[in-house]
Amino acid sequence: MDQNKRNIPKNPMPKNNYQVWMLVALILVVVGLAYFSKSSTTETTTLHEFKTMLKDGDVEEITIVNNRWVEVVLNNKALQKSKYSKIQQERSPFSVVTKEPNYRFQIASADHFLKEFDDTQSDIPEKDKVPYKVESRESFGTWFMSTGFLFVLLFGFWFLMRRMAGGGAGGQIFNIGKSKAQMFDANHVKVTFKDVAGLDEAKEEVEEIVDFLKNSKKYTDLGGKIPKGVLLVGPPGTGKTLLAKAVAGEAGVPFFSMSGSDFVEMFVGVGAARVRDLFKQAKEKAPCIIFIDEIDAIGRSRGKGSMPGSNDERENTLNSLLVEMDGFGTDSGVIILAATNRPDVLDSALMRAGRFDRQISVDKPDINGREQIFNVHLKPIKVSKDVNAKELATQTPGFAGAELANVCNEAALIAARNNKPAVEMDDFMAAIDRVIGGLEKKNKIISKEEKRIVAYHEAGHAVTGWFLEHANPLVKVSIVPRGVAALGYAQYLPKEQYLNTTEEMMDEICMTLGGRAAEEIIFGRISTGALSDLERTTKMAYSMVSIYGMNDKIGHLSFYDPNRSEFSSRPYSEALAEKIDEEVKNLIDAMYKRTLALLRDHSDALESLAQQLLEKEVLYQSDLVKLIGERPFDKKTVYQEFTEGTEEAKVVEVEATEVKAEQPSEVKSETSTGEDSKETPDTPKEEV
Repeated sequence: MDQNKRNIPKNPMPKNNYQVWMLVALILVVVGLAYFSKSSTTETTTLHEFKTMLKDGDVEEITIVNNRWVEVVLNNKALQKSKYSKIQQERSPFSVVTKEPNYRFQIASADHFLKEFDDTQSDIPEKDKVPYKVESRESFGTWFMSTGFLFVLLFGFWFLMRRMAGGGAGGQIFNIGKSKAQMFDANHVKVTFKDVAGLDEAKEEVEEIVDFLKNSKKYTDLGGKIPKGVLLVGPPGTGKTLLAKAVAGEAGVPFFSMSGSDFVEMFVGVGAARVRDLFKQAKEKAPCIIFIDEIDAIGRSRGKGSMPGSNDERENTLNSLLVEMDGFGTDSGVIILAATNRPDVLDSALMRAGRFDRQISVDKPDINGREQIFNVHLKPIKVSKDVNAKELATQTPGFAGAELANVCNEAALIAARNNKPAVEMDDFMAAIDRVIGGLEKKNKIISKEEKRIVAYHEAGHAVTGWFLEHANPLVKVSIVPRGVAALGYAQYLPKEQYLNTTEEMMDEICMTLGGRAAEEIIFGRISTGALSDLERTTKMAYSMVSIYGMNDKIGHLSFYDPNRSEFSSRPYSEALAEKIDEEVKNLIDAMYKRTLALLRDHSDALESLAQQLLEKEVLYQSDLVKLIGERPFDKKTVYQEFTEGTEEAKVVEVEATEVKAEQPSEVKSETSTGEDSKETPDTPKEEV
């Protein structure tokens, strides 16, 4: 036999062959309905009309069905009459029944009908009398409800088993408790630590885990034990899953990957069974790594929100996971990597040492980290010579790694849309604007008065921050109407610090109130554009008074409780609450008066900046230097330090105590009436 012919595979049987069976069953049902159902050409009549047909000699035979109906078949001579022409025209040429009844009518009982039938034919000779038959028929509906329904149930049960098994033969419904984890070998994952940028501390931690797996003897000889679990904690889009992929690419050991939701199923006990099966497979492949993404799906604290006596499938799954991670039968060589952006909801038993020995924080990158991330994402993009990763890092404060990748992709799409041979710096700026504020609304109709209000509002923020020593100076401001930030937005580059002083927070409040103060000075009236400005200043003022102890009258007291809900009672009296409200109002009033005085002293700078903003619509920090000069302070801004490279960013060393300081705003956007919205670009902007 020819080798080529011998290697030709046979047509495989389709995996979803239940669809063929469904089609066959449907055809059988249609044929059965066509055969057993009554013909649509049969007309209904009455007993009186039937007697007339009988006397005229038009009836050939009759059939009494189930003691309830009488079917009448006319002879050929009667069908030639004009009064029966309608029946002849409506007879179906596709009928599967050899002789269809022409008429049918309902009777009370067969005995009563036969008596009437004999009386009508009493004058007719015996040889000409019409014969009759008596039949007992079972309709399709009756058959279906008695016998067919059983077949439907069996077919439905078989179909459900096939669906739950995910297709294939062999009754795989019994494999529902098997783990859905995907196993990757060393050659499958191409991501390495070189592809992870901006996460130096986190990368150093997981690099040590890889070294544990490769050179475990170096640590065990000294009595050390390999960590059993590593928990990656951080906001969405910061690179937790990417870091796990890099571990898989570097470790050179089997890597099991699955999501926390893969353990959840509609059947009781499936989650726990899948956990046990996962660890069984992992122990057979040890040393290896198990990665569970979004572990908060099964790792939530137990006993919250469940009904007494109820069976919580999620808790059973968590209990099984706890036993497998640190039970009596725990084997070495299996390391658990898990990722979540909600560590506050995880069970304390899951977080203890011995299960997750290490918790690695994967935060949003700083300005140096953003530059490294841009260098990674710019490699596959054809960029022009004017593209500077350092400049892009200064223009994207508060961006996570996923948002920076989105900026690079959007810039490439914008350049391709404009038929450019390479991606230019202007394309990246347009991409940043689109990620922060949404798509530009070119057809949005804005009056000149509204545009002037937005321009002076933004200029008020910029001038106030420029002439306050501890405030964050402006990096970029735009009054171009956009989808999310309806009339524009402003960006600020904060200092990389962990502690905020009283003076810094007061300057921040003044800068936030700069837009409202500018409107009052220039127009003599205020607008709704400062809604989120007021929300932010109120929050900061209450934090200073009731959380950070920065008020002389309230004293060094803090009423911060992250677990307290809005419905629970306050941990202080009504008298103290009134005093706190009064001190907050006094603080904001004092800062507003200070802002008004500062803007009046620099009214020329406010006017020139607003006019330039109305003309260009987009301004950068370099434009502020040209318009109103350098800041009247010896210290350079963070933007100048980073772009000029004259001074490295200072590192603030903090003692190992929990510090809850309010971080300065990074990105602010203007809403439909010039309103400032939230800090980070991934926060939805509120529209008025």
